[in-house]
Amino acid sequence: MSGHSKWATTKRQKAVTDAKRGAVFTKIGNMIAIAARGGTDPAMNPSLAMAIEKAKSANMPAANIQRAIDRVADKSAAVLEEVVYEAYGPGGIGLIIETATDNRNRTFPEVRTALTKHGGTLAEPGSVAFQFARKGVIRVEIGENQDADELLLIALDATAEDAVQEENELIIYTDMKDLHHVRQEISAKGLKVVDAGLEYVASTPVEISDPDTAQKIMNLLEAVDDLDDVQAVHTNADLVI
Repeated sequence: MSGHSKWATTKRQKAVTDAKRGAVFTKIGNMIAIAARGGTDPAMNPSLAMAIEKAKSANMPAANIQRAIDRVADKSAAVLEEVVYEAYGPGGIGLIIETATDNRNRTFPEVRTALTKHGGTLAEPGSVAFQFARKGVIRVEIGENQDADELLLIALDATAEDAVQEENELIIYTDMKDLHHVRQEISAKGLKVVDAGLEYVASTPVEISDPDTAQKIMNLLEAVDDLDDVQAVHTNADLVI
């Protein structure tokens, strides 16, 4: 299993656990509030539509979703700022950490502390980001009676850039602007979308085969992802374990 897939799977498992305790609602609420800046009508704002879809999949109450959208017009609401941090981890891997915060003075030390405790360090802006490309990523479940090659052709016909099979999933890559369109097209063809969103995808993955280093990396990724202000953590680690 590749590191990309392993971390993606772990994130989804964490999301289920976090949803049960309500922790994920804060993160998704921030995601919705930021997306709603581009328009509060999901029919006209693909980013908001996808954020709402993610909220519903986490069983977020409709009232919470609407409250997050309404933050756009609430002059008394704290202003959320999107801040991206770059970092290095065990084995020389690179990380891109996306946050949404109303207080940089709180978020920065929290991210730095989580990194330091698990063998990571913050990096200068631009020193890690050049190793990644911003892409739309859609994960589709491959059913028992489905042929991965047929699903791949459906994805490519929907203008996806590429797709690869990882165990029982097809990972579909799109241009940023095409994510919503491709997702709609493949869903209309009956493909079961497990997850979809914009991600930083590593241009050249760093293979990590040492079990101890791989575990340290997973511990680091989970610790950073657990921070309330962190929206997503991306890595170029390819964990061969």
